[in-house]
Amino acid sequence: MHKDNRERLLKRFKTPEVPDSALLVFRGGDSKPIDDSDIEFVFKQESYFQYLFGVMEPDFYATMDMKGFTTLFIPRLPESLQVVLGKIQPPSFYKAKYEVDDCKFMDELPASVAAVDPEIIYVLSGVNPDSGIPHAEVQFDGFNTYRVDRGKLVADLAECRVSKSPAEIEIMRYVVGMTAEAHKAVMRTVKPGMYEYQLESTFLHHCYFNGGCRNVGYTPICASGPNAATLHYGHAALPNDRQIQDGDMVLIDCGCEYHCYDGDLTTSFPANGKFTQDQRDVYETVLAMQRGVEAQMKPGVMWPDMHRLAERICLTELVKRGFLVGDIDEMMKEHMGAVFMPHGLGHLIGLDTHDVGGFPRGYKRIQEPGICKLRTTRPLIPGMIITCEPGVYFNEFTIVPAMANPATAKFFVKEKMERFKNFGGVRLEDDVLITETGIELLDDLPRTCEEVEAWMAGRDYK
Repeated sequence: MHKDNRERLLKRFKTPEVPDSALLVFRGGDSKPIDDSDIEFVFKQESYFQYLFGVMEPDFYATMDMKGFTTLFIPRLPESLQVVLGKIQPPSFYKAKYEVDDCKFMDELPASVAAVDPEIIYVLSGVNPDSGIPHAEVQFDGFNTYRVDRGKLVADLAECRVSKSPAEIEIMRYVVGMTAEAHKAVMRTVKPGMYEYQLESTFLHHCYFNGGCRNVGYTPICASGPNAATLHYGHAALPNDRQIQDGDMVLIDCGCEYHCYDGDLTTSFPANGKFTQDQRDVYETVLAMQRGVEAQMKPGVMWPDMHRLAERICLTELVKRGFLVGDIDEMMKEHMGAVFMPHGLGHLIGLDTHDVGGFPRGYKRIQEPGICKLRTTRPLIPGMIITCEPGVYFNEFTIVPAMANPATAKFFVKEKMERFKNFGGVRLEDDVLITETGIELLDDLPRTCEEVEAWMAGRDYK
């Protein structure tokens, strides 16, 4: 798979302006200690390096010429570390393991580049468009003596990663399937009186014990009751520690990781296994949003149009269910959808939970409430995997200002909103593969209220 990925890159990269003597130089991820200790974080490979080489060890470099000849460069570790780390393997071991053309020690990198005598070196540079964190710069003795291009490589690699290969899709089917099974395990486990962290623990155990997934793609969100209105609940300041109450809705947003590829699914369900009418009203609103969007998804569809469709369905359902009154078109002009869904409809996913390639040249964020949170504004293309995750939240930081604003206050049914102020929220998230003619859902979760209740009661839902 990784050799095929390198070939995909070269096919895109080799244009008339790229000289035959050009050299691509890549820096893998570094081992990182926890603050000032000698304990390291569990290593995850830098995503572009993983895409091209599949290397599971830290502190590697690689080069690739315009004929595809690939060399890995490994750290030269002292033999004394064998007592601690196990056998120190020679370069030949990694050449065979990763099926590259050559493998050398890191201290041989300057001479190896000099022997090629490249007219230009291409490296990854700039910042990740989602995190704003810069790529680690290539560094070796003599690097500054070469002509260096820092733009083309990252743009071409990002485009390669947007449309997944058949092998990548198989990995994604596995990791999303395991994520879904772990969600279902949590749904079968939850009971009022448990703590949110017990749901997180159940999810983590299922993924690792049953799927060999040591890592997760992001900090698990296991939110009950009012906590579900906080979009990224579960972080260090709000660490999944509330006791779950009878009558709560529960929202879990968790994804396991396999071979550095991530799943990302969200389920929402009643803690006691039975929906109240109030819970059903909110849940079925979100389900209508999700199914309405997925019915329209196919190649060529613009993702911002899908976000606006989700907002329109949301407002229509909330009027029907007595939360809002008024004209839907007028509500859309006042961005009422963003009051209830203050995040983007979905994002690309793959080697990163929020995967790269969302804003190629010519595409930018839309500066409007709600839709400004979209992580891509491009059209859907075959091979793309994207999340579809609409939600409805009763978050005081969006609803209270909107109810105080004369332009939007008139739409609210205040008595109904008062009853729901501590409700929390509902989000439903699928991982969706764009095919040549439509979509393939990579997960198969219980979604209707009847399916959720059946599964939580120990019955099959299919």
